[in-house]
Amino acid sequence: MIQRQLKLRLTPVQATQLDTWLWHLTGVWNWAIPKIEQDAKLGIFPTQKAFHNLLAGHSTKLGIPSHTLQGLRDTAYSAWQRCWKKLAKKPRLKGQRNRLTSLPFPDPFKRPDKPRIHIPGLGHVRFHAQDLPTGRLKSGRIVKRASGWYLCLFLDAQPQAIPHVADGAIGIDPGFQTLLTCSTGEKVAHPHELRQTAQRLAQAQRGGRRHLTARLHERLANQRQDRNHKLSRRLIAENRVIVWSKDHAKGLARSFGKSVASAAHAQLRGMLAYKCTASGRQSLEVPSRFSTKTCSACGSLSGPTGYAGLSVRQWVCAACGAAHDRDGNAAINTLHAGVGTPHERRREAAPGIPWL
Repeated sequence: MIQRQLKLRLTPVQATQLDTWLWHLTGVWNWAIPKIEQDAKLGIFPTQKAFHNLLAGHSTKLGIPSHTLQGLRDTAYSAWQRCWKKLAKKPRLKGQRNRLTSLPFPDPFKRPDKPRIHIPGLGHVRFHAQDLPTGRLKSGRIVKRASGWYLCLFLDAQPQAIPHVADGAIGIDPGFQTLLTCSTGEKVAHPHELRQTAQRLAQAQRGGRRHLTARLHERLANQRQDRNHKLSRRLIAENRVIVWSKDHAKGLARSFGKSVASAAHAQLRGMLAYKCTASGRQSLEVPSRFSTKTCSACGSLSGPTGYAGLSVRQWVCAACGAAHDRDGNAAINTLHAGVGTPHERRREAAPGIPWL
């Protein structure tokens, strides 16, 4: 299953109709969420089909395709199911600050006849032409963003494997000043997209220009996504095994909120995971515990620790005298933990040094 996004070129009538649908479906969502919660408090847990029947005939009254209305109820029903299984937070009501921005279309789509595609209830809609992979169009979702309307199509097809150019093994230590530090010694520079756009974003927010603010945030998200797609593709093409040092992201976000969001390490980890699966590579995640203070040569715990040690970027092992770059040493320890390098191999690298 893969996804492709088409940017729609709507007529004014079609855009107004979609806005009207979003308005009505916001009311349906705000009815469904408290309805399920109140029934649960009374011990009533209707099946998904029984929940559909509660609004039978309302699609005609609202002028919305019946399966679109059904898809929204399925989304609300699934949101509560995920909440009760401790997989997600409690679903929120939609309003001015938390708007409903998407319309589900669970039925299969017909293959587009360039440059138009048929959408139930809207008719034929023009879109910016792009090639779609061969496969069956299973369902779709129309999303409203600051830059316009998009149709997200889900295709029953297999993603293409990334061509291999090398078969190395690499450990990765994520950072904020430097985006990534690899066990090979390579350091991937951080482009700092948020820092470059911060002044323009602040001007738009102070001026009350909400649409421009949303557009700048969308552009930042697109820049981070494009950067992570290119970086993950290169790492997978060059390495057979990729080991990632996994930090406690929520704890870091409480102390370094903007830096954590700007780096987008979680997005990159997700891309590495699914692209490795499709390309026959191996992606591993290991805890970052002791990766900084452990000497990668002899294994002694003599490195910098705590908040006071964050400023120490270069250090020398007190046990074996090996000089280390802080992030490079952590990346090497990450690789050792991922591939299971035994302690004896490290003793051979530093003979005569006792293992601590």
